[in-house]
Amino acid sequence: MNESEITLLFSSVVAGAAPIVLASLGETVTEKSGVINLSLDGSILLSAMVAFVAAYETNSLALGFLSGAVSGALIALIVGLFSIYLNRSQVAVGFVLTLMARDLAYFLGNPYSRLQGPQVPPLPIPVLEKIPFFGTVLFNQNLPVYFSLIMIGVIWWFLYKTPAGLELRSVGEHPEASYARGIDPKKLRLFYTICGGLLVGLAGALFSLSAKPGWGRPQGAEGTGWIALALVIFGGWHPVKAACGAYLFAFLQVMGIYFQNWFPSIPSQVFQTAPFPLMIFTLLFISYAQKKTGDADVSSRTQFFLKLISGNAPAALGKPYGNT
Repeated sequence: MNESEITLLFSSVVAGAAPIVLASLGETVTEKSGVINLSLDGSILLSAMVAFVAAYETNSLALGFLSGAVSGALIALIVGLFSIYLNRSQVAVGFVLTLMARDLAYFLGNPYSRLQGPQVPPLPIPVLEKIPFFGTVLFNQNLPVYFSLIMIGVIWWFLYKTPAGLELRSVGEHPEASYARGIDPKKLRLFYTICGGLLVGLAGALFSLSAKPGWGRPQGAEGTGWIALALVIFGGWHPVKAACGAYLFAFLQVMGIYFQNWFPSIPSQVFQTAPFPLMIFTLLFISYAQKKTGDADVSSRTQFFLKLISGNAPAALGKPYGNT
């Protein structure tokens, strides 16, 4: 690969990872509050369909993204109401919703399948786009991709540098203690579940209006929700690490295209599915790292690396809170 091909490769990774980054960040916020939203995969598909239809009918990309965000928020609202206030199983509610939202997206979106709709145009940043390598990779993208990059820092800052972020983490770690300090864990959990759903909805809109323009069956976003859920674990419930996992997954996907050209004798399906088992092996490695952290038999350098890649789930994740 020459220099221009390498630059194009990483530019494609940044653009292709943007929806996965947003979905992972949204689920990180949700799970930090103590709620597991398993509806991501169906939510992304439904939001992608709604965003495309809205943008197609109104010829407005802004309304398309808004509609997609609202769709994701509404599904998250249902998850929150049933799991937080009705004490239903978060896993069961999310799983049923992801199947329902997926089928609903295919059914309602069928008349719009394979239609040519609006697409987000590129928006190079003057001067910065001229920087060698980084200009093309980071500053020659479109507005939603820039938004995904910015949100990584915003979510990190909010979670770890603001009083509101501390309250969010407190209801995910110890809701009883939060309640004793005057915080309503149920309301806060519901609010951040909806906020996470908004980001997931934007991820769906980003698929059909930018990353994989258009709508059809398959749309191209299938399985992304499950990957986003895995990346939250991969990232140790840390937004920056989860985003890094999203870029790693996108890199594996893009490299699969190159491998198809380099090894034409190997069936293309091998390279299309390879990123998924590779992510599974990565998660197994992360799990091993979590178990080995603090082990006296492990060297100090290895301990540093293990701490860097490992993380702990919020203590109250998936557990209902009983106070009214």
